[in-house]
Parts: sequence; C-alpha cells; structure tokens
Amino acid sequence: MEKRKMEIFIFSTKNNKILLTSFLILLLSPIAFSSSIHDLLKARGLPAGLLPKEVKSYALYENGTLEVELQGPCFTKYENRVFFESVFRANLSYGSLTGVEGLSQEELFIWLPVKDIIVDDPTSGLILFDIVVAHKELSLSLFEDPPDCKPQGELKNHVRKEKGFAEAMR
Repeated sequence: MEKRKMEIFIFSTKNNKILLTSFLILLLSPIAFSSSIHDLLKARGLPAGLLPKEVKSYALYENGTLEVELQGPCFTKYENRVFFESVFRANLSYGSLTGVEGLSQEELFIWLPVKDIIVDDPTSGLILFDIVVAHKELSLSLFEDPPDCKPQGELKNHVRKEKGFAEAMR
C-alpha cells in the first residue's frame, strides 16, 4: 500500500510524467553541444580542420567517445588523400583522437586506416597521425580550416592551394 501511494504521488499529474521522462532521456542520451564539431575540436586542443565541413551531426558521450555522422562517405586531401566513411568514431581527449574508426589515408597507392591523431605540443606546429605501419607528422597549418569533402570522383579539381598543394589529383 505504501509503495502505491508513492507512485500516485510521483505520477499524479501528466506534467510530472513528462518532466520525469524528459529528465531520463537527457540523463541517458549523449552530451549535446550547441556549437559546431569544429569548435569542439578547438576547445579540446585539436585543429578545426581535422573533420570536413560536411558533418551532419555529432555526439560526445560521457565515456569520451566522439561519433560524427557525415553526409556520406567522401574524400578530401591534406598532404595525401584521405577517405571518411559515413560515420567517424574516436575517443576524444585533450589533444588527441585515439582508436579512430572511419578514416583512411592513402600512402604510396595503398589505403591505410588512421588509428590515432595526436597533438602533443601545439607550439611545435605538428600533428601526429598513427597509420598502423608508421607515424606521420604533418604541419598543423594543413588543418586550420575544415576542408570540403567530396564523394568519389569529385575530388579531381579540389585542392587546398593556400596550404601548399600544387595541383589537383588526376
């Protein structure tokens, strides 16, 4: 009987049900941000241009998992061509994305998965890409602005000349 009284007290009005349901949804859902994914990256010590402009949505979970949904799989170019799958995931901590899924980089005509992206010392001007078989250091200046990401076949004339790319891919 006592338990029933408590239930009646808690759920006595429709508004309380809605309030409790809303609270539970917020509690169990990923952390949402009103700012862009690019602002989040900068706030976490990473350059905004690590992810393309074509981000559809993103979520940062309490355990640090970042999940980014793109408008579709696409290619862009930093120093070499990179391929983003429709969903990009990684563990986000200050200055690093570890356990990356959904990103590959072309090296000598071979596509290799990117595992980690790390900025150890921002004053060095370098960013480290762990591409399974090697670590590759690139200039942070390549990642200042979010790049355009194009579906396969549309990257031909897309270059970032202001960042040191001399010609488009053929």
